[in-house]
Amino acid sequence: MGYFLQQLVNGLELGSLYALVALGYTLIYGILELLNFAHGDVFMVGAFLAAGAAAALVHNEVAAIPGGFVVVLMLLVAMGGAGVLGVAIERVAYRPLRNANRLAPLITAIGVSLLLENAVFVWVSPAPVLVPTNALVSQGIIQAGSVATPLTGLVLFAGSLALMIALDLFVFRTRFGSAMRATAQDREAATFMGIDVDRVIMVTFFLASALAGLGGVLFGLRYASVDFFMGYGLGIKAFTAAVIGGIGNIRGAMVGGLLLGVLESLSGGFISTQFQDTFVFLALIAVLLLRPQGLLGQPVTDRA
Repeated sequence: MGYFLQQLVNGLELGSLYALVALGYTLIYGILELLNFAHGDVFMVGAFLAAGAAAALVHNEVAAIPGGFVVVLMLLVAMGGAGVLGVAIERVAYRPLRNANRLAPLITAIGVSLLLENAVFVWVSPAPVLVPTNALVSQGIIQAGSVATPLTGLVLFAGSLALMIALDLFVFRTRFGSAMRATAQDREAATFMGIDVDRVIMVTFFLASALAGLGGVLFGLRYASVDFFMGYGLGIKAFTAAVIGGIGNIRGAMVGGLLLGVLESLSGGFISTQFQDTFVFLALIAVLLLRPQGLLGQPVTDRA
């Protein structure tokens, strides 16, 4: 039982990261019905921006900088940089294709993903970059009976959960959130009602990308290393989580991410780490066969 609880905690930590990135997929799909496969690499760029900011300050020999200040700066740099990158991608790569065949934006998204990966590979580092976590956050272990987790793991889970709840409140309780939901439901009707659809889409891309940047910071603090290829694998699993929960459904992305993380951790801990990804995608196939709209998604009906 103790080992099961330990794997459950590990899965919730990992799943909260999947859920955070999955929220970006589901936000963008909900507004544009676009599968933004470059989103995982925006997460990767955010992680590198945070790692670069941390390295520049921690290695500063002029004065000792408090770790808390460095972490706050990492968040600002990563979230701001990733948000601006997301807006630029939408403006340059997706907006000209907004009324094109659906296949064109999909192929473009894959192209943007490869572009970001290779740009970081060539211009930043082909090898993993270490994040100086020892100088930034406490490396203490939180123990509860036989279950133990590092403090950074608890921060990852609590921070992700808080941001997911805040996003849910923003979308469902604010005026701009109402504009986002109206745009998602019927873009043309939203325009007739006086909603600036381009502004809504721009803010949506900024929010989704900023969340990915936040995920990059939390990943770096938890695992102390980032690399140019990290966005591919995690992005695929976050997209899988969004589909399992119900693509386009914010709460579904949260649930799907947490379930996926727990499934991966339990299958790796009790069966085999070599086949844990297999069980993840078997779960996706099972959900698509039994409930194609996802666990919390609504069936799509054709309009008359």
